[in-house]
Amino acid sequence: MRLPFLPAKKQNQPKESAYSEAFSTLQNLIAPAGLEINTNFLKLGEQYCATLFILTYPDYLASNWFSSIINLDESFDIAIFFHPLDINKVLRDLRKKSAEVQAQINLEAERGQVRNPLLEAALNNIEELRDTIQQGSERLFDVGVYITFWANNKDDLQKIESKIRNLLEQQLIYAKPAIFREFEGMESSFPLGIDRLFLTAPLNSQPAATLFPFSSLDLSDNKGVLYGVNLHNNGLVIFDRFSLPNANMVVFAQAGAGKSYAVKLEILRSLLMGTNILIIDPENEYQYLAESIGGSYFNIAVASEDNINPFELPPIKEEEETNEEVFRNHILNLIGLIKLMFGGLTPQEELLLDHALVETYASRDIFPENMLERKTPPLMEDLENVLQNTEGGENLAAKLYKFTKGTYAGFLNQPSNIDINNRLVIFGVREMSDELRPIAMYVVLNYIWTMIKKDMKKRIVVIDEGWWLLAHEESASFLFGLAKRARKYYLGVSFITQDIEDVVSSPYGKPLLTNSALALLLRQSPANIEMIGKALNLTEQEKTILLQASVGTGLFFAQDKHTAIQIIASYAEDQIITSNPSQLIAIKEAKKELNPDIKPD
Repeated sequence: MRLPFLPAKKQNQPKESAYSEAFSTLQNLIAPAGLEINTNFLKLGEQYCATLFILTYPDYLASNWFSSIINLDESFDIAIFFHPLDINKVLRDLRKKSAEVQAQINLEAERGQVRNPLLEAALNNIEELRDTIQQGSERLFDVGVYITFWANNKDDLQKIESKIRNLLEQQLIYAKPAIFREFEGMESSFPLGIDRLFLTAPLNSQPAATLFPFSSLDLSDNKGVLYGVNLHNNGLVIFDRFSLPNANMVVFAQAGAGKSYAVKLEILRSLLMGTNILIIDPENEYQYLAESIGGSYFNIAVASEDNINPFELPPIKEEEETNEEVFRNHILNLIGLIKLMFGGLTPQEELLLDHALVETYASRDIFPENMLERKTPPLMEDLENVLQNTEGGENLAAKLYKFTKGTYAGFLNQPSNIDINNRLVIFGVREMSDELRPIAMYVVLNYIWTMIKKDMKKRIVVIDEGWWLLAHEESASFLFGLAKRARKYYLGVSFITQDIEDVVSSPYGKPLLTNSALALLLRQSPANIEMIGKALNLTEQEKTILLQASVGTGLFFAQDKHTAIQIIASYAEDQIITSNPSQLIAIKEAKKELNPDIKPD
C-alpha cells in the first residue's frame, strides 16, 4: 500500500533514483510550510524570528559580560564570527591614525586651546595597540555577533527584542536589527560557519576574548544523576555528587515544597547508577518506595521484630586504626547514647559509666586485643547488671530499668537481627514517641556507620527531618563526625530539614553546612529568608526565587555554582516516589481493581 504523502512512482523510473526520492520526501516532511520575508522579521512556518547584530562596544569590556544574554530564558540562536585582519594593513592604518591624532593635538596647542584629554587618551590607546600587535601579543579582528530570537507571535518578538537590547545597553553595548537583511541574519545564525551579514566591529584579542567562555549557569556533566531542569537556560542539571571534594548534601524547604519528593527522585536515579542507599525515615515517607522497587524496610519500634543492638562492635581496619582506638571510640559512642537516653550525665556518672561499659564487655570475655574473634556482644541488661553490682551505680541501673525490663524493653535490649546488604535499606522510626525518636535515630545512624566501615561501597545516607538529631548535643556531635569522615568511606550524607534555624542555632549546624558541597533549596518562608541568605551568601535575586518558588522549584548549589532548578519526574517515577495522599489512594484503588485478592492495609 502506497503512503498518501509519497509521490506516485513513474513506470520507467531507474532504481538508482530511489535514494533521491526518499531524500526529497524527508526534506518535505521536516521543512516548514513556508517562509515569509518581511522588512524586520521572518515568519518560518508558525514561528516568527528576527536578528540583531552588535554595532558598537564601550572602551572597556568586563569579562563574562555576555552571560546576561546567554542565560536569558528565551529561545534564540547566537553566532559569533571572528575575521582576522591583515597585520601589516592594520599597522599601516594605526600609524596613519596616530599621525592624524598627533597632528590634531599639535594644531590645538598652536591655537592656544586647552589640552584635550580625549585626544590624548586616543593617542595612548593607539600607540599601546601598535606596540602589542608588533610584539605579537595582540591581534585585531572584525567581530560579528548575531542574535536570532524566536517567538510565537509578533508582539512576543518585539518584547524579546526590547529585553535583549536593554540588557546590552545597560553595559553601553548597542545592537541594531538587521532590517531588509533578516533572511541573511537567520542564515548567519545557523551552525553553518557562514557570515552572510558581515556587519562587524573591530576588536583586538583581549576584548574579543570576553565573549568566551559561553558561560551559562550550567551544571550539566557527562555523568551523574539528573536532578532537574535549569530554569535559566532550559538545560539539564546533571551532576555526580561524588566528583566533588565531599558528597554531602543539605536540603532545606518548607513543608509541602517538595523536598522529600526531590530526594526520592535522586535516590531512584542514584540506584540506577550503582549507588547503595540507606535512609532514616521519621515519617514512613519512603516505605512505598522500598515496596515498589524491592528495597528493605525495617520498622524500628518498641514492639517491633526488627532489632538493633547498640553494643554491636564495629569492624577494625588494621591499616587505619588499632583495636584499642576502635574499642575506645565505641565506648564513647555508647556513652553518648546513654547521655541521650538519660537527658545528660554528671561527670561522676560519666566516669562510672565508662568503667561499667568496659566491665560489661569483659563479662562476655571481650577486650580490645581479642575484638577480631567476633564474640557475641552484650546487651543493655548486661550493663544494668554490672551497674547494680558497682558501688554508686544503683541510680544509673534504675534509670536503665525501663529500657531493659520496663516500658521500652523491646527497643534496645535485643540482639541485632537485620541485614543491610540490600541496595536500598530504609529504617522507619515513625512509631517512636517524641522522647524515643532521637534515641532511635542515633542508634540507627551508629549502626549504619558500623556497617559502612565493614566494606567500602558507593553509598548515600539520607537523614530526613534531621533537626531531631541537631536538637541534642550528643546526636548532633555524632552526625557532624559522620559528615566529616564520610568522604574516606565513599559515602555521601543527605541532611534534610524544614527550618534553617535548626541548623544555624546548633553549634554543629554551621560546620555541617561547610562540610556539604551540595545544597538544594526549595521554597522558603519570609521569616527564614534572611537567615538562609546570610548562611549561604544568597543574592537578592536568589532570595526572591526562593520566596516565589512553586512546588518542586528552587536553587541547586554545587560548591560555588548556583542555578535555579525545577524538579521533574517521569510518570513512572512519579508513581513510585509520590507522597501525595490522594495519589497513593488512587494507586491502591487501581491495584485493587487489577487484583481483587489484595487485602486493604
